[in-house]
Amino acid sequence: MQKIQGIRQRSRKHSLLGKNRCYRPTDKYPHKIIRRKDRDIMLSEEKIIIAFIFKRSGKNMLKESEIYLPLSIELGWFTTQQAQEFVKHALKQGILMKKDNIIIPAFDIEKIHIPIGFHPSKKDYTTALTEKKDKKEKEEEKMLLIDKIIDHIAEKTEKDREDISAEIKNIEDKKNILPEVAALLVGWNHNIDMEKFFDLVENRIFK
Repeated sequence: MQKIQGIRQRSRKHSLLGKNRCYRPTDKYPHKIIRRKDRDIMLSEEKIIIAFIFKRSGKNMLKESEIYLPLSIELGWFTTQQAQEFVKHALKQGILMKKDNIIIPAFDIEKIHIPIGFHPSKKDYTTALTEKKDKKEKEEEKMLLIDKIIDHIAEKTEKDREDISAEIKNIEDKKNILPEVAALLVGWNHNIDMEKFFDLVENRIFK
């Protein structure tokens, strides 16, 4: 039980930290200017990439494939998958617009200066592109772990999975703890040995 209490305390501290966000710079928090600046640099780079592709093509309208194929196959800036994700990201950010399978820039590309020898910071941008994917994968892994715990409890108690899930949700809300920890507590409440899940839960929380 002491180990679980430790998990709760550390996990709550971890969740309170949250993700880095972009804030307006203030005198009180000058370090936050860096985050805003990094975001602006990334956005400017995205516009340079788009302006480069459109100017290079000599067209003001392109198909999606006419953007991601040059980025990957011809220029080698991204893999094909990364280039496709770049287009989706630019559309979501509103710097590209799509209508009837035709894509156009949402800004004046003539106002964008393209530095000589320009090459995108692939490493940084790849991190930005995969952040959403990584989050989705972690959520899927988390659900898989909870499913395993629920199956284990159901096997030992012969109770329905729905009832066990409801118990987990109830404890999660009542104690304000993470669902994985709540699932372990449900198992203990039914006098089930849950030790084999300890390391998995800790790794999932602090991964």
